[in-house]
Amino acid sequence: MQNDSSRSRRSTKPARHRRPTSTRGRVLRAVAAAVAGLALTGVAVTAATGDDQDATPNGAVDIDLRAQAEARAQAEAAAQAEAAARAAAVARADRSARESASSSPTPSASASPTAQPSASTTPKVTAKPTATTTTASTPTWVIPMADAAITSCYGPRWGILHAGIDFALPAGTPVRAAFGGTVTKAGDVGDGYGISVIIDHGNGYLTHYAHLSTAKVSVGDQVDAGDTIGLEGSTGDSTGPHLHFEVHQGQLWNQIDPAPFLRERGIDVAC
Repeated sequence: MQNDSSRSRRSTKPARHRRPTSTRGRVLRAVAAAVAGLALTGVAVTAATGDDQDATPNGAVDIDLRAQAEARAQAEAAAQAEAAARAAAVARADRSARESASSSPTPSASASPTAQPSASTTPKVTAKPTATTTTASTPTWVIPMADAAITSCYGPRWGILHAGIDFALPAGTPVRAAFGGTVTKAGDVGDGYGISVIIDHGNGYLTHYAHLSTAKVSVGDQVDAGDTIGLEGSTGDSTGPHLHFEVHQGQLWNQIDPAPFLRERGIDVAC
């Protein structure tokens, strides 16, 4: 009784059984799982690709900006170098022009044909010799007794020829050579001239200085124009202290008028 009751209680609940899965159901589930997996994979790939796509343009932009900045810096450096080169060239040209103008009076072969001539290229005028230079280089004649009074000129006197000019100053006044030459007479030889000196000038003329108180030179001495050759006196045929001066042309004792002779040589005498 009891066993029957137990079985009867157990059998009152309906039994639950799993339906056997068919092959078609299993295939459909596998396909769905595969599709889901593919979808998830696509999402992951899309996410990764999107990140890469976002990163790649940003990196390219950075590189392009750096390249542009470097290009600008190089262009600015090149422009500065070119400006410095031009400034240096202008400075060299200016310095070269200044050195050329100061160092050379004549234009150089490399000068531009359009260049204006500088002041230093102007031809210089050579000064002509002055009268002082001419007289310094050329021997000149001098008056034997400067500032003396003329007491007698060349010409007839007392019926005879007075063959010279008489200069008068106090006794002892120096008598000077009218021109340079060689002394051929110095002293008194008894010819009426007293103590006298004769100088041969070597140019066809001789000069004679008579009535001296003393001679300061000797025969053979070389004298220059203006040298003292004696002192004024009154020796020989003389009536008072004076210098008797004669000019002989060509040979001794061929006396000529001293006045025009001296005037031709720049010495004016009142005769």
